[in-house]
Order: sequence, then structure tokens, then C-alpha cells
Amino acid sequence: MRTEDPRPIALKDYSEPDFWIDEVHLDVDLAPETAQVRSTLAVRPNASRPGKDSLRLDGEGLELLEVHLNGEKLGPNRYQEDESGLTIMEVPAGAFTLTTVSRCNPAANTALTGLYLAGGIFCTQCEAEGFRRITYMLDRPDVMAVYRTRITAEKALAPVLLANGNCVESGVLEDGRHFAEWHDPYPKPSYLFALVAGDLGCVRDAFTTASGREVDLRIYVEPGNEDRCAYAMDALKRAMAWDEKVFGREYDLDIFMIVAVSAFNMGAMENKGLNIFNDKYILARPDTATDLDFANIEAIVAHEYFHNWTGNRITCRDWFQLCLKEGLTVFRDQEFTADMRSRAVKRIADVRMLRTHQFPEDGGPLAHPVRPDAYIEINNFYTATVYEKGAELVRMIYTLLGAEKFRKGMDLYFTRHDGRAATVEDFLEALSDGSGVDLSQFKRWYHQAGTPEVMASGKWDGAQQEYVLQLSQVCPPTPGQPHKEPLHIPIEIGLLGEDGADLPLSPIGGTAAASGAHVISLTKREQTFRFKNVTAKPVPSLLRGFTAPVKLSSNLGEREWAFLMAHDSDPFNRWEAAQKYASMILTGNIAALSNGKIPRAGTGFAGIVRKILNDPGLEPEFVAQMIVLPAEQTLAQAIGQDVDVEAIHSAREAFRASLAEQLYAEFERAYNENETPGTYSPDAEAAGKRSLRNTCLGYMAATGRADAIALAKNQFDTADNMTDSMAALGVLAHTDCPEREEALRAFHDRWKDDHLVMDKWFALQATSPLPGTLSRVRELMAHPAFSLRNPNKVRALIGSFATANQLRFHESGGEGYRFVAEQVLALDKINPQVAARLLGAFKSWRQFEPVRQAHMRETLERIVSQAELSRDVYEIATKTLG
Repeated sequence: MRTEDPRPIALKDYSEPDFWIDEVHLDVDLAPETAQVRSTLAVRPNASRPGKDSLRLDGEGLELLEVHLNGEKLGPNRYQEDESGLTIMEVPAGAFTLTTVSRCNPAANTALTGLYLAGGIFCTQCEAEGFRRITYMLDRPDVMAVYRTRITAEKALAPVLLANGNCVESGVLEDGRHFAEWHDPYPKPSYLFALVAGDLGCVRDAFTTASGREVDLRIYVEPGNEDRCAYAMDALKRAMAWDEKVFGREYDLDIFMIVAVSAFNMGAMENKGLNIFNDKYILARPDTATDLDFANIEAIVAHEYFHNWTGNRITCRDWFQLCLKEGLTVFRDQEFTADMRSRAVKRIADVRMLRTHQFPEDGGPLAHPVRPDAYIEINNFYTATVYEKGAELVRMIYTLLGAEKFRKGMDLYFTRHDGRAATVEDFLEALSDGSGVDLSQFKRWYHQAGTPEVMASGKWDGAQQEYVLQLSQVCPPTPGQPHKEPLHIPIEIGLLGEDGADLPLSPIGGTAAASGAHVISLTKREQTFRFKNVTAKPVPSLLRGFTAPVKLSSNLGEREWAFLMAHDSDPFNRWEAAQKYASMILTGNIAALSNGKIPRAGTGFAGIVRKILNDPGLEPEFVAQMIVLPAEQTLAQAIGQDVDVEAIHSAREAFRASLAEQLYAEFERAYNENETPGTYSPDAEAAGKRSLRNTCLGYMAATGRADAIALAKNQFDTADNMTDSMAALGVLAHTDCPEREEALRAFHDRWKDDHLVMDKWFALQATSPLPGTLSRVRELMAHPAFSLRNPNKVRALIGSFATANQLRFHESGGEGYRFVAEQVLALDKINPQVAARLLGAFKSWRQFEPVRQAHMRETLERIVSQAELSRDVYEIATKTLG
């Protein structure tokens, strides 16, 4: 807990440790309240930092019992213990062994970092700095050691004993307890250590690698959940095969294990050979999981597996390099999903995620570079900027290099740095050397915060038959960075003719691009690009595929956006045009409603939607994405300042209802045509049909017609899968109709004993736009299935209300802010990581109108004024206030 303002840790202050640790032998004797750990470290001095005669180890919340140096038990005069670690005085000048014996209390560890006991399962979470809560260690990512772990426990308490690596020995002891010993031959930092013990069921399979080795695959779950593991296992095998084919990376151990637990702060953790997952991202059956759940399981299983090379075999030198493993691995899992499903739909989803979560972060008081310069609490830098923007940086490099050169650069990176702790500079140098492309200017993306704004102005010169495109870039000031240097921004461009077809591009001074697309590089503050042989005035399609994480503005008007929405051959830009066109109408309608004027019905937009709905050549999932209006949060970002949440909600709902009335017959036809009878399948084609069908159901219900509500109720009553059930329940839960409470009660009664399905029930009610939602959320906190100690419950109920219900969280009286603040302060005493993440709901507080701003400032000041705050909450709250 904070007793004084904590001092930031800065990248510029990094230095190597005084000692290296080559081997770690752990003997862990498990008991709920007194887990005892004997740790033996093989230590050697760092030759580049000679003359150090004392060793400082990290340790928190431990009871120290014994210290031995080279086998000699030390007296208290030879070491010094404090609340943050242990110092051994007068260590030998050469290599030595250090043994410590300590105890911790897993049952009392509600923060869920280090070694904890939840739901009868012993589990560890060591990233970023949790290993120090298990035993004393140089708990930093650049100290890499080979681990041997022996676990002992009562067999009745923990019949399954797991750790990293391969199991080398197991058996029963004379006192009836049993043990298992695990050896991981690959050096790793302490944050990748893992241990799990408990009563667990197991699902097994195998994978044969490209070199012919057979790998034992296991997924461990709570007994009774074995029938929900098939899709996760299938996703794992597909990810292993994909990584061999696309990146040339083969798995290295004899066994790969996943454990699913219900109390976990994160989505999952990539511990070497023993991935630990939030069970939300493993367990799935058609009746309990939605299509989105299946897709998330596929992506996250792949992500954690891909970390075996981008994160484990090559790890981070320090925590400032977090994007090196996370941004790169997110890019890899995005590409995997794009290959498994629809590349177009995946790109839309990724950009929507970026704009919803990362752009506001970049534009507010919490803005930080992809590689931060400093932090108070490293847990606070597991952000959208590090992950999602970090992935976009890798994608830009891929765009600039091309697939072949990118692969050469990655191969060189793996060869150079295997078994090492690397930096962003190491990564960029390998890609540059492997491809022959200079990335020196590109490096600025890693240390400049903020979202660049690119301004585009195009003009057709009929006399010269040229299209002239003028581009400029600017990046607004961010905290600590008032001045920005020009970035290297790749922009893919196409030109569309009058018939909507792509024109062949002939850039002056470049080579023709017959495909109709061309990547140009904006490297200066202002540049002009000329394209020859353009015989008629074109419509430009700019930033195709969203080739850079920028905000693009242009001199295109509503007419051009409508044309691109109807014709663009680039799927992402076609969707983008639909969003731009709809946003223009909606922002105009918001202003009209505020001034007492009549909003537009959007007949032109509706006409294009009608054509899209009737186009048999389009994927159903892509059609669903094309017809969904910009979210209320997106519209708030577009307005920028003095945001009025009621006006946004009213304008969007009115326009949605207007479209539904104009196109009711088309929505009804698409609803009926996209039914998926027969056995449920989570594959992309079937999931796409359900997505379009349920989007159409939502539109029809927006009219308020009795037949549409009856259709939703009938779908809810007859659905044979969770996707259709939840879609129908969502319509009813967000509509003021008699069927609402009946459906919510029926869903509850069926699923009240399934904790994952109940989380969906909580979230639906927390995101309802109906009056009284906050009161309902407060009531649900007393529900037997809810617990502040379980992060999934907090995220489902309180997190959904705070981050996904703009209308009700931001009610003008400020009650929503005060409610979330109450929960943040209560959680801070239980689980500071989860508490700090809830505060993200306040990150854009300055964009709202003055009354709401005042309420949010007052709320944040109240939090900061508390005498005892964790570093996690203190850092986020103070930075948000600015």
C-alpha cells in the first residue's frame, strides 16, 4: 500500500543485474495456508559489473525461515530482510549457491498474483512481478535460468501436480503424500514460471511436428468440464501447424499443457509449456458458448502458443520492451485468425478494437508510447497501446517489407536472439538486416505517443491526365511529449473509375500497379504524390486495409463516401466508407435534435444497404459488418468535445429505427434466408450467417413492432445454441417490453449453476440502455453468482456497465461515476490490478460536457485523496486527472 508518492521507474535507468542466475531448483510443499518453498539458486557474478559483495533478491509477502550460502546456514547478521526483498552480505567473488526456505499463504492471496488458492486449485501468475511472492529471486526478465521444480502435496488435496517443462519423476512418499518433479531445459525468466495443483480432469491429444516428433497435448479443467475442451484442442493443433508453415517455428518440449481456472486476472498466460487460462477462453459447447466465444478461444489459444517463440524462447530484456513480445504476438494471432476465417472481417474487427480502446488512450491523459519511457506499476502497461497499437506497428513493417522480406527478417531475429532477452532495437535491426530495408525512421513509432493525423487532399488534372494527392501529417502533443517528429507512414491507395472499378496506377517516378492498389510512404510533414494516365476524374480509396494506425481526414464528401460504400474493391475501405457515410448523417442528426430540427431519414444510405443485402457475392458476416451503425462511443470520439450522451443515443436509435422501417422486408428476408438448421458448427461460414441473421433481428426489433418482438421471443424460446439465444435475449433485455423480465428469468433459471453463462446474463443487464440499469447492477452485486473476488464477475457486471454502457454510466447526475469509484476502492483492497483497470472508464473524461466533467473530476479526486492506495490505482488515477 502507498505511504508516499511512489517513484517512477525509467527506461533510461536500465542497467544489467550485478549477478546472473543460471539454475533454479524449487521444492514446493503445498498447503492452503502454509506453502513452503525451498529455493536453491546457482549464482554467478556479472563480469561486466565486477566487485559486488552483496546480492539483493526481490521478495514480497514471504515469511523467511532459513538462508544457506554454499551449504552453510547463515545467521541473521549475514542477511537483511525487508518488505520488498532480501539482501545477502559478503557473498563470494565467484559462483556460489544460495538456498532460501520461506513460507507464503496461498489461501489469503486475493490479488491472484504469485501463488494463490482459488476454487480448491493452487495456481500461479508471475507476469509481471509475481514470482517474488513465491520465493526470493532476481525477479526481472533479463535473468534467465533453467528450472527444476519438485511439488509435494496431499494426494486428496491435489491429485494433479504440474509445472513447466517435462515431468522427469513422480511417486508416493512414505507419509502418503505424493510428488512430481518437472524440468524445463530452456532458460527462462521468472515471470514464465508456472505451477498448478489440484483436482483436475484431463483431455489428451497429440501433435506430430514437421520434424517427426510427437508432442503430448493436454488440457486440464475442473472435473465435469472435459466435454467443453474439443474446440480449444483443435485450435491448438491448428496453431501449431500454422506456426510451422508461416513462421517456421516448431514446438520444442515433449509435452504442451493448458490449464483452465475460473479465478484469473488476465485472459491467459504463456508460461513455458504450461499455459494457464481463464476458463472463459477454453470451455465451449454450442449450448454454453457463442460464436464470438469460439472465435476468442481460437485466437487466444493461438496467441499464447505463439508466445513459445515470441516471448519465451526470445523474451524481453526489461518490461519497457513489453511490446516486443505482445505486439508481435498479437500480429501473429491476427494473421492466424485471418487465415482461419475471413481476412476482411478480421481486419474490420481489429481496427474497431483499436479505435474503441487504443485511440482514446492515445488521445487522453494516459497516452504513452508503444515502448513506454517510465512507469510506477508495470501491471498498468498491459494496455491497448502496447498490444493493439504494438501489433499495428508490426503490420506496418510487414506492409513496407512484403511477405518474403518480412519472413527473412523474422528468421534472422529468431536465429540471432534465441535464448536471449532482446530489445525493440534488436527486433528492428534483424528485420532491417534481413530485408535490406532501412527502418531507422520507423523506430520513432515506438517512442512517440499519440495517434498521428493524416490530411489528404486530391485533385484530378484533366489537361495532364494526372491525379495529384497531397498528404500531410501531424501528431498532437501528449503528456511529456509536446513536439513530435514526422513518422514513416505506409498508405495503400487505389483510384476508382466512374464504373466503380479500380484504375491501374502509374505513379510518377515509380512502377505501375496493375492491381489498382499502391503503397506510398509518407515520411515528411508534407508530400505530394502524382499518378499519371488517369483519363477521368477518379474517386480515391485511401488507407486501404488500414495500413497505418492514423486518423485520416480528406476532402471527400458524402457523395464520395456513398460511392465507395457501394463499389470499393477493398473490403476494409468499403466498410470504412459505410461508417463515414453513416457518421456524417448521425452527427448531423445529433446537431439537428439538439436544435429542435428534423433529423434526416438517410434514404440514400438505406438504398445502398438494400443493394448490399441483396448481393449474393458478399460473405454474410461482411454484410453484417457493413450494415451495423457506428457505436455510440465511436460517435462520441467523432464529436470530440462537449459530448452529449443522450443526444447521441437518441439520434442513433432514431436513425436505426428509420432504416429498419425503410428496409423491414429486406431484413426479414435476410433473417429467414440465413437460418442455419441442423447440427451447430462454429465455422466462419455458419457463424457469419448467424451474425447477419441476428443483426437483422436487432434492426427489426428497433421498430418496436409487436411481430418483431414476438420473433425475438420465439427465437429465444426455440434456440438450440447460445449464439441465437443470447442474440434474442439481448434484443429483449434492451427493450421495454413485457417479454423482457420473463426471458431474463427463464435464462437465469436454466443457467444459474454455470458461472460462465451467468457472466453473459450479468453483462446483458449491465449494458441495457433502459432507465434503472444502475439500480439493477447494484441489485445484481448481491446475487449468489457474483463475487468481487472473481475478476470475471467484476468485468461482466461492473466493467460492462462502466465501459460498454455510455448512456447509463454517464447519466448527468454522476451516480454512475460514484458507483464505479466505490467498487474501485473496495477492489483495491482485494485485487489492485482489477481495480486499476476499472478506472479506464474515466480516461476520456475531458471530452464530455462541463457538468459531467465536473462529476468525473470530483470522483477521481476522491479516489486520489485516499490515504492507502495501491500503486496500481494511484498511478492510473493521478495520470487520468493530469
